Amino acid sequence: MPALPADLDQRVRLAAFRFLEAQTQVHGDVLPHSVLAEGFVFEGRRVPLIAPKGIFRPAVLPDMPISITTVPPKQGEPPPYDDRLRPDGLLSYRYRGTDPDHPDNAGLRLALHRRAPLVYHYGIVPGRYLSIWPVYIVGDDPARLTFTVAVDDARLAADTLPEWGDEVRRSYVARVTLQRLHQHSFRERVLRAYREQCAVCRLRHAELLEAAHILPDRHPLGEPTVRNGLALCKLHHAAFDRHILGIRPDLVIQIRRDILEEVDGPMLRHGLQQMHGSRLHVPRQEELRPRREFLEERYALFRKAG
Repeated sequence: MPALPADLDQRVRLAAFRFLEAQTQVHGDVLPHSVLAEGFVFEGRRVPLIAPKGIFRPAVLPDMPISITTVPPKQGEPPPYDDRLRPDGLLSYRYRGTDPDHPDNAGLRLALHRRAPLVYHYGIVPGRYLSIWPVYIVGDDPARLTFTVAVDDARLAADTLPEWGDEVRRSYVARVTLQRLHQHSFRERVLRAYREQCAVCRLRHAELLEAAHILPDRHPLGEPTVRNGLALCKLHHAAFDRHILGIRPDLVIQIRRDILEEVDGPMLRHGLQQMHGSRLHVPRQEELRPRREFLEERYALFRKAG
């Protein structure tokens, strides 16, 4: 007997969530567009999870979309849609076009009435998306041409706030989701600016690279911008944070004197001591390079620590 539409819809969504969970184990939280576009195979049919349009329903589903997408911003251009995560923890998501009855908008309205879970793809940089699931359509405002979306990551909140109500859980999940968006956006933009290599040793394995703040995020000027960031491997990021490694305003790398005088194995010698006096590798574009005044302030802390 063929599956009923409601049963089919539910099974496809659960399969999609399992697929995304498996892909984050391989790629990390930020997924390549190619993985999302290829999707997975469900009972012999391919199910992509993203398409050029923001509201997407794969052919296998009878009537409701499976995902919504905010495209990544292009450098120097405003975002094409006013999608944003609001302070109350809800996402404002724009209609497709201006016709409230467009099939895509009607599909999301149906998802609202049926409480169907969806995937939200947030574009970090071109070709890279942070996928969040499940999310739910919880409001519809035709006058403003927007839906209201609740981010309700059950995996995140289940073990942390099991005894609290929906409002507290939603606030918590929204706050952590905002942190994830900012952290991943900062990392991806910094690594792209540095061509996915460590600015100190030029290691090119992205899975071993991190985005380091020059001025920490608790500093009044420590915003997650490329000019306040450095792409560093895990070793040199830790050394930078602990003031073992410093960077002069003229981009010359310094190693703390006691570390230079220490005798140890090849990791210390090749990983740190031989970096002393070498130059930092920075982006080709001037507007992406570290701000000199940020380096000056951070280098003063390095000298004080030494």
